[in-house]
Amino acid sequence: MAGKRFKKALENIDRTKLYPLTEAIKMVKERATAKFDETIEVAMNLGVDPRHADQMVRGVANLPNGSGRTVRVAVFAKDAKADEAREAGADIVGAEDLMETVQKGEVNFDRCIATPDMMPLVGRLGKILGPRGMMPNPKVGTVTMDIKAAVEASKGGAIEFRVEKAGIIHAGVGKASFDEKAIEENVRALLDAVLKAKPTGAKGNYLKKIAMTSTMGPGVHIDVAGLSAGGN
Repeated sequence: MAGKRFKKALENIDRTKLYPLTEAIKMVKERATAKFDETIEVAMNLGVDPRHADQMVRGVANLPNGSGRTVRVAVFAKDAKADEAREAGADIVGAEDLMETVQKGEVNFDRCIATPDMMPLVGRLGKILGPRGMMPNPKVGTVTMDIKAAVEASKGGAIEFRVEKAGIIHAGVGKASFDEKAIEENVRALLDAVLKAKPTGAKGNYLKKIAMTSTMGPGVHIDVAGLSAGGN
């Protein structure tokens, strides 16, 4: 059944064509027909080689309309900062006790934040949090003394992005239930953050290709030139 649905979803999509962003969003939404609220995802192919340190691309995009996901946030903090984390809505707060929980393989959260003084402790969890992309890092605002702002941003739609080995960034920019304008605003916020994160070592064409898809739907290629020009 899923195969038939996918085949039908492919109808009227020209795989060689580059679509304006607004049209691509409309097409992807129309084809998100699964029985659950599919995630709308964007893949950006960048002209970088992440094997070189000066071509690594990573950062945070603040999606104005949220990601549509319920994000569970863990905070490594003590005393007043731990209280601040709880008041801001953190799901898990701790120090040595939280470290021991994670060491047992219990990673019941999606995003990890820490105060700077906790990093020697958190550093011991590198082999567990690192591969999951959850290691706190000051460059993306997850090692900070402003715990309240970091937790609220994570809960409110801040998403981390990091280029993969093939030079591609994957990110969820909302749900199929979002209206088209909300998805477009989120895509543009992600695009803006990725462009601002352009590394010094990147040469030539930085933003090469963009495609959009839903969890179970086909991909639609977006006209990068139109985006760069500020058009649809």
